[in-house]
Amino acid sequence: MTLTQQQRVGLTVFAVLLGITIIVAGFVHRIQQPRIMTMSEMRANGLFIFDTPRDPGKFALTSHKGTVFNEESLEGDWTLLFFGFTFCPDVCPTTLSFLAGLKENLEGTEAESTDVVMVSVDPARDTVDQLSQYVPYFHPEFLGVTGEFPEILSFARRFNAPFRKVPTEDGDYQVDHSANVVLINPQGDFHGFFRAPLDLAKMKVTLRSARYYWSEQYD
Repeated sequence: MTLTQQQRVGLTVFAVLLGITIIVAGFVHRIQQPRIMTMSEMRANGLFIFDTPRDPGKFALTSHKGTVFNEESLEGDWTLLFFGFTFCPDVCPTTLSFLAGLKENLEGTEAESTDVVMVSVDPARDTVDQLSQYVPYFHPEFLGVTGEFPEILSFARRFNAPFRKVPTEDGDYQVDHSANVVLINPQGDFHGFFRAPLDLAKMKVTLRSARYYWSEQYD
């Protein structure tokens, strides 16, 4: 059956409109996708990524669930590692609250594949029981970690996280420690760190960009 001139024109118009629709849909999809930041932009946003991620080596600590926390515990997901303690008056609760907000704001599978761990720099007071009452208060999926002092000290040094005990006037003590948040990739390697002060919007897009670059290299 031969198409009439009117039918041919109609098909041509339909094809043109379909092509325009596909182009517009593709453009809208692209602009709706989060922009991947450059390395310099990520650094400006407070994330310092190592050219070569660092293997932290072997270690054996204890989680607030009473289970072993070792190098294998850092494999499989991205981990945000923070050094703090339960008697901390300001930085630690503020940081844990911030990380809880970040986890709630991550999209899709990002939240599921991002773990948050607080390693105690005050193991004398931060027992397993103490951590189990403190850390999950901020988020039920957060993990608290403790251990013997030499083990904690060795572990902190691997992530460039210095700390020291500071006596107070009442005869007690506080602990000065780094407020940076360590970033560990799914291979369990020290990938970089977020420098304090932290910003939720910046950290969200910067973390996504870091994950993108890593997946491009290893997936």
